Amino acid sequence: MIKHWFSFLLLTFMIYAETPYYLDPTQPLEARVEDLLSRLTLDEKLSLIHADSKFTAAGIDRLGIPVRFLSDGPHGVRQEIGPHSWAPAGRTDDYAGYLPNGTALASTWNPEMALEFGRVLGSEANARGKAVILGPAINIQRTPLCGRNFEYFGEDPYLTAQIVVPYIRGVQEQDVAACVKHFALNNQEVERGSISVEIDERALREIYLPGFQAAVQQGGVYTVMGAYNKLRGGHCCHNDYLLNTILKGEWGFQGLVVSDWSGTHDTREAALYGLDLEMGTDKPYADYFLADPFKELLLGGEIPMSVLDDKARRNLRVMFLTHVFDPNRKKGVLNHPDHAKSARKIADESIVLLKNDGGFLPL
Repeated sequence: MIKHWFSFLLLTFMIYAETPYYLDPTQPLEARVEDLLSRLTLDEKLSLIHADSKFTAAGIDRLGIPVRFLSDGPHGVRQEIGPHSWAPAGRTDDYAGYLPNGTALASTWNPEMALEFGRVLGSEANARGKAVILGPAINIQRTPLCGRNFEYFGEDPYLTAQIVVPYIRGVQEQDVAACVKHFALNNQEVERGSISVEIDERALREIYLPGFQAAVQQGGVYTVMGAYNKLRGGHCCHNDYLLNTILKGEWGFQGLVVSDWSGTHDTREAALYGLDLEMGTDKPYADYFLADPFKELLLGGEIPMSVLDDKARRNLRVMFLTHVFDPNRKKGVLNHPDHAKSARKIADESIVLLKNDGGFLPL
């Protein structure tokens, strides 16, 4: 009871202090998060948890919360589009470096290369004003027909885990949130948006999850993207077992879960089954599952306000972790010659030569 009264008095002091507590970078992170959360209205909290353009979530001017820009991808910051279409914006100041793909990076077998890769990607994302870079992609390659194989780190869960951790650390050193994806079992192209993957627990734990677990528990990744497919009948972007039981429960993930674009399908499930930021749904932004439909359930008492608070809190936490409110946030560098040298070095080390003993090749 004393602890609760102390928390109440502390928050009261924060709210009425002349200088907002959440803007003081010397204060503990969680106290800053709670202070800012306490200042938000219902509509402002909702605005944090769904998109307001193809690749942004709304800012809140009165509190100095900036618009958050998300961007693909795992190998370099994509050209600017939109804001409300997939057409290129036609800018000439958005040229970024391009890094070798994920399979090439893993072929180096070198965590130092992964760290350098992440630092380059994070720096360029920061220079382009991105809060979240949508990578790395680490699904296990299990069929050659998967259209995203080139992004992934191969077939081996151990190698994937060894490469993903320094990659994430490199990105996040640059005050940009990495987003490990697609969680989980996004391993084929056919019916990837609807197929239900039926898998036994041992295969799930030993093959498909180790890279993600390492990303969370060793890499400290700030964001996780859900997959298009289903796991045991439930969409992965709002899957109670995958997101609540494993990711947030067993692994202790404190960051936010973002949907893949158009990967959200139900308001109640999105609210209760672990989704924190809805992106890319093919509807007007106010009609997103976590927008007005979610508000109706909250106001009707069907879902407690604490559910919304948890989602808003996770979004704010990632903002504080990437220092968006702090004057000393890193600036980043775009398309620097040193970045090109890093890309070349990684590409050189990725090349694997085979000795043609006995004239085996060509077949």
